[in-house]
Amino acid sequence: MQVTRGQISLFLCLLSCASSLGTRYTPDWASLDARPIPEWYDEVKFGIFVHWGVFSVPAFGSEWFWWYWKGAQNPNYIQFMTKNYPPGFSYTDFAPEFHAQFFDPDEMADIFEASGAKYVVLTNKHHEGFTNWGSPYSWNWNSVDNGPHRDLVADLGAAIRKRSLHYGLYNSLYEWFNPIYLSDKQSGFKTRDYVEKKAMPELYELVNRYKPDLIWSDGDWEAPDTYWNSTGFLAWLYNDSPVKDVVVTNDRWGLGCYCKHGGYYNCADKFTPGKLPDHKWEKCQSVDTISWGYRRNMKLSELMDLPSIIKDMVYVVALGGNYLLNVGPTSDGMIAPVFEERLRGIGAWLKVNGEAIYATKPWRVQAENATVPVWYTSKSSTVYAIFTSNPMQNSFTLSAPKTSNSTVVTLLGNPEPLKWAPLQTSGLIVLLPDLPFTPADAWTLKLDEVA
Repeated sequence: MQVTRGQISLFLCLLSCASSLGTRYTPDWASLDARPIPEWYDEVKFGIFVHWGVFSVPAFGSEWFWWYWKGAQNPNYIQFMTKNYPPGFSYTDFAPEFHAQFFDPDEMADIFEASGAKYVVLTNKHHEGFTNWGSPYSWNWNSVDNGPHRDLVADLGAAIRKRSLHYGLYNSLYEWFNPIYLSDKQSGFKTRDYVEKKAMPELYELVNRYKPDLIWSDGDWEAPDTYWNSTGFLAWLYNDSPVKDVVVTNDRWGLGCYCKHGGYYNCADKFTPGKLPDHKWEKCQSVDTISWGYRRNMKLSELMDLPSIIKDMVYVVALGGNYLLNVGPTSDGMIAPVFEERLRGIGAWLKVNGEAIYATKPWRVQAENATVPVWYTSKSSTVYAIFTSNPMQNSFTLSAPKTSNSTVVTLLGNPEPLKWAPLQTSGLIVLLPDLPFTPADAWTLKLDEVA
């Protein structure tokens, strides 16, 4: 029987498809770490982090309020409670005051969309253990039974997805004062009652119910991944969950996992590598430099201004990372005007300069001290040179790009090609127009057909 070339091609195609569909991950790090990170995550570059919970009610100091008050017994937190609340007032008494009465999911999602963010990550549960959905494993300590009396995870998720943004959920594995967890901890984590009765059943339920595109794990560091059964959960997540083909995870799955195991790397809060990492990474940053949760006592001097945010984002993207910027809503469900102003400012800058951010790759040179410091990103034979301070002169020198007769240079936001001349070995000198005013203090040169 003679086999045609077409039949061979079809057979090879079917074999390839079957191999791809048949990929199964085993519950060990060697297998799980080999899973490719879904492409959407690297393309989106910029996301919004949302820290919201019972800690938004006292709104003092930090989202770690309960721990600083009752765990660390910080005198500032003790004094705050003594001056403002009656004797015997407990942290759980804050929950009924978590009203979220002004929470409009569409309004909040509009603000996030206007920022230019392509994904949003909401705290489903922080270390206090209060869930922003009606968890059957968190009786009366959740947003359906207590406080807002609504499913915040579902409500915001629907609004986010209506705008074609990706939706992720932050999940703290441990809970500061959960007695079952504390019992396991006292045993040196030889018992696993908290994991088997609370943490893992709740996490499986969360995934099956809300189908998040991203799981931002946290609260893992006191115990090894073997206690949490992280590899077992991730194997199910990648093999059999309803989001197995699209879900992205981070690296916080147990003591020693940071910057080593999982999906993309967070490594540490506000992680700032000094050179191009060899693994996909994300920097989580907060507009309020003191806290992730909303603080009533925050000061303007403690907030990142727009130029600082843009500069931080550009640096992160140039080094191959994603930028997850946090804002904390108030307990009544509002994004503070100062946060909204920052987010809309980012969006205005990205409307002009977004092509130098979204779906880009790190270039062979990530930065140089040119006429002013420059960060580079790239797409194929196009290179973007982003500068975050005004050179205050018309000529602009770049040393790294290698030009050709086909090279075209433009300023994003201005379609007119700019005049330029090559330097002797590599690089070029560009004649800049008057730079348009931007509150972000950042501009982008687009260089087509350079090497």
